[in-house]
Amino acid sequence: MTHPATITMATLMLIATVSTAAAHDDHCSAVKESVSDAGFDTRVTVRCTDSHAIIHSDTYPDHKKMTGIVGTNEQVPVPAEYGAPIILSPTLGTTPLTRDAALGVAVNGVPIYDYTAGGEMSQEDLAHHQAHHDTLQTGQLDVCGGHAGRGDDYHYHAKPTCMIAQMANAGDDAIIGWAFDGFPIYGDNNPDGSVIAEGDLDLCNGQQDANYGYRYHTSTDAPYIVQCLMGKVADFERLPRVRPLATANGGGAAPGRPPQGGVQDLVFTENADGSRSMDYSFKGKDYYIRYTPSTKPGCYDFITQTVTNGGKVHTGEYCRR
Repeated sequence: MTHPATITMATLMLIATVSTAAAHDDHCSAVKESVSDAGFDTRVTVRCTDSHAIIHSDTYPDHKKMTGIVGTNEQVPVPAEYGAPIILSPTLGTTPLTRDAALGVAVNGVPIYDYTAGGEMSQEDLAHHQAHHDTLQTGQLDVCGGHAGRGDDYHYHAKPTCMIAQMANAGDDAIIGWAFDGFPIYGDNNPDGSVIAEGDLDLCNGQQDANYGYRYHTSTDAPYIVQCLMGKVADFERLPRVRPLATANGGGAAPGRPPQGGVQDLVFTENADGSRSMDYSFKGKDYYIRYTPSTKPGCYDFITQTVTNGGKVHTGEYCRR
């Protein structure tokens, strides 16, 4: 005779399935709410699959950009369609993960990178600050913590201060972004407002969390933001990247090179017709990168005169593919 309190294996499996589904739904709701509570749901969309919450945006934030940059790489922000996959059932791993591209996304849809400019971070470097590759210390970031990278896409390498100032729910308990491993990102303090004690954050700039199991933070000192991922991520190297602009025949412009010693008076201007201009000077000469949306969707007519190209004027139509 089976005791009425006996729980069969099938029942246990059903309970586990229900529990997993509930956790999945809760995590999906948390990602959606982090975007809507911040007030970015008119510009950013979130949809959930069986495994991920996809945060979709054009990576082009509605705040000032490029102001304060000295160490420019002569790249300029251009909108880029981007879907950031956030794991809905996050699990901590044992090996920190790093890559030469985004590690997560802010709640306004802008990708988040580590503090280095071109993916110089390696497993061996995680425990040691790479000052010569520090985008903040070398003047490559604007006053908002971001800049345009090789894909001419805007992204953050440090605390996204201008985005946080725009958040309707700005505060220590507000999630400011999500890492691709599924764990949330908070600001400089603990969600309850308490100060994070020295040594509490691990080398990825994270710590244990009662609600999510783990969480990341920004910090005033290096590494400033998520430096690596502590969670497990399948197909890690296949996470999304923003492709560089390309010509109609598939060719692309060579990447910009930071002018030695930095530039002066860099100003990024945005006009209502969608045209943009980044103007600056170097060793007493004026340079610029300008573009206007062309008649083709996702394409732009450029005219540039850069230090990288020896001051020669270049024109051409470049598109997102």
